[in-house]
Amino acid sequence: MELRCFRCWSVVLLLLFIPCGCQCISVHILNKQPVHVVPGSNLVLRAQIQHGPLDDIAMVTWEREPETGVAPETLTLATCPSRSFKCTSTRTNAHANWEQQETTLQINGYGDEDGGVYAVTLTDHKGTKTTAHCIVRIYEAVHHVSVSINVTHSMLICGEAWGTDPNFSWLYERVAITNTVGRVSKDGSVLYVTKTPFCGHFTCMVSNKLGYSSATYTAAPCEAEGRGTTAAVVCLVLLLLLFGGALAFLLWRRHRQSNRGQRLQDHLDDAI
Repeated sequence: MELRCFRCWSVVLLLLFIPCGCQCISVHILNKQPVHVVPGSNLVLRAQIQHGPLDDIAMVTWEREPETGVAPETLTLATCPSRSFKCTSTRTNAHANWEQQETTLQINGYGDEDGGVYAVTLTDHKGTKTTAHCIVRIYEAVHHVSVSINVTHSMLICGEAWGTDPNFSWLYERVAITNTVGRVSKDGSVLYVTKTPFCGHFTCMVSNKLGYSSATYTAAPCEAEGRGTTAAVVCLVLLLLLFGGALAFLLWRRHRQSNRGQRLQDHLDDAI
């Protein structure tokens, strides 16, 4: 019995000292995905490398392939052998770097052809490969803004075609929306109109780093306000006319009395 226990403990200790047979090398791209790049600017991808003290990385490779397609062709952008830690680029606008715990890839003057799925691959001395992927797309300007209405719920919905990171804002009669007009949804794309009557011009503006575009929804004219303003103007004009007429009458009467007195005085002078 004691001999069996001794053998069991021997096996356990032996297993503890045997290096793990699982893959202990990992790589993780640190950029938030998908990555959107403004045309003409520089793309920088950073990847974190993790490995054990006994793991040996023989090669780091950066590649790119189209995001869509039946048989996408993989393009090698840079390779970094472990002996020198110096990377060799296959394209003039691509530059790679590799340190112990991190590798980076920079694409200068990003264009339409530089979009796709980027991959960084670690190859150990046994030929085992570990890969991490990252989707990179071009930063699109705002296009085709439109405003639709949900009459039942008094909602105006702002839509945009394919712009990157759109920011929504609303105007009423070219002035920023206030609580007296309505409230805006959390993402800014919906305006809940509380103003009564539902009238006037509502404008949705959508913007991002490359500019903005807008669309306007025109409701029924605000007739009540217009009639009130017109009535006020008419009343003011009538008051001015009445005041002017009364003043003119008083001046005419005073002038008439003055002329009558003067004629009477002249008549008395002639009699004397």
